[in-house]
Amino acid sequence: MSKPLDFTIRAIEALPPAAPGTRDEYKDTKSQGLYLRVTDKGVKTFSFVGRPKGGSRAERETFGKFPLVKPEEARQRARELGGQLASGLSVTAARHARKGEPTVGELWDLYYAHIKVTNKAPEATKDLWDYYVAPAWARRRLSEVKALDVERWHRDLPAKIMQRRAEKAAERAAVAAARRAEIEARQAIRRHGPAPKPKQEVARKPAKPVTGHGSANKALELLRAMYFFAMTPKRALFAGPNPASGHEKFKQNDRERFLYPDEMRPFFEALAQEPNETMRDAILIALFTGQRRANVVAMRWDELHLDRAEWKLSGEFTKNGDAHTVPLTPEAVAILRHRREKSDLLVSARRTGKLAPNDPAHFVFSSDRSESGHITDFSSAWERLLKAAGLTNLVPHDLRRTNGSWLARSGASLLLIGKMLNHRTPEATQIYARLDLDPVRTSLKGATAAMFEAAGVKVAAEVIPLPKAGGSKKKSGGDTNAA
Repeated sequence: MSKPLDFTIRAIEALPPAAPGTRDEYKDTKSQGLYLRVTDKGVKTFSFVGRPKGGSRAERETFGKFPLVKPEEARQRARELGGQLASGLSVTAARHARKGEPTVGELWDLYYAHIKVTNKAPEATKDLWDYYVAPAWARRRLSEVKALDVERWHRDLPAKIMQRRAEKAAERAAVAAARRAEIEARQAIRRHGPAPKPKQEVARKPAKPVTGHGSANKALELLRAMYFFAMTPKRALFAGPNPASGHEKFKQNDRERFLYPDEMRPFFEALAQEPNETMRDAILIALFTGQRRANVVAMRWDELHLDRAEWKLSGEFTKNGDAHTVPLTPEAVAILRHRREKSDLLVSARRTGKLAPNDPAHFVFSSDRSESGHITDFSSAWERLLKAAGLTNLVPHDLRRTNGSWLARSGASLLLIGKMLNHRTPEATQIYARLDLDPVRTSLKGATAAMFEAAGVKVAAEVIPLPKAGGSKKKSGGDTNAA
């Protein structure tokens, strides 16, 4: 016989264990069908009991233990299951259907194998999975992850991230202190004469405040990308909706760095002197197309149609999962034609027609030394470039931002910029509206002139003196040629 109880955290915590060999059951007074079972070990488990519309048998669904599942969360789940039964759907049938569904951990194995091939798997991505995503979701089946749970997980992540940072900092400090003590002990044995004066601490710039918000947002993005990967028609591992999509991220200071007009000349002059032609061409293509570095370095010949000046990216190789056709400028086409003419590997590929997926012959920026068959980044060339050009605080991703900002400067609409950069939402493109001040300055000048005109005040024009038609000498007769 179930005992009625208002399910609150305090009331549930106060419940005693059941008698040995038995278990007690309590029924929530606020949510129909919600029960709590308490074992003789004190384990407290929520479950829902109900009968589907038109059904003859009651069904039970167990969905979590207290305190991992809170009373309000249990009530929310009970309401969902109640609605499911009211529509005539069986709770147990849905559970049996989920048995063949992959877990989030199994999805990660597939996703990670995919992004390793497409060069989107920096070690930081695996760390995000190992430390923040896997502990929460790895054992759950895809349909068991709910948007409300993801929202709560994302909100609590910064505290866990900061805790891990503090633990790692303490470990590093302990290792450094042990190392210093070992060195000092060795020096004390060999030392003759007075001990050296202690080194003075060098004043360092205060570090930027770390909140963990950036890593929490990246962990959310990783989970969302994994679900979109599972939802692609080719895989059809999950029907949707994506439980990690549509959540509000933590606010961060957006990076707004791009190449300014006065930086363009030294940038191109330094790039012209880059000794590695492959790296130089990759940097130029990244600038001319505005695409992400991971897509540029993995550019394939079969993605290009140079006669139509197009680069077709499949959705499985883009960040948001959407297929994208990139228009190529004449300058980009010239670089790619030149590379194709020089590529002996491409000729070999056409002759054989049978190549491994990671064979260098497939790639525009091929590399025999890379496991992927293509270059993976251009960091070494980038450092040489910045040093030669005298530029600072510029990272390779700023090439993408430069492309977008110069499109905005030329008068392109945000819709057009978003299409070029394959942004899914207008918010992702909004930054380019504020990057360049020249359009704002021009509009402001026009507004100021209009205000003076409305006031009846004539603004003095800037007069530029022109040279005299016949030079500086005067003609005979005393006449002069006025400018």
